[in-house]
Amino acid sequence: MNFTKIVGVLLIIAGTASLVTGGFSYTKDSTVVKLGPLELSAKQKEEVNLPVWLGVGAIAVGGLLLLFGGRK
Repeated sequence: MNFTKIVGVLLIIAGTASLVTGGFSYTKDSTVVKLGPLELSAKQKEEVNLPVWLGVGAIAVGGLLLLFGGRK
């Protein structure tokens, strides 16, 4: 397998994962109050939603790379 076919397979996998999960979330620590030696912090849960067209586009580009990537 050459480099373009590997990238094509990775794009198909990433696009499929994007369609299945719909996004991802992470936790962010932020300092709310800092008063001398006393510090209050809060954890905030952030969500990132991935659009459907992004997953479909990644699958389409990955498929095209698999089909036409190895031709010279």
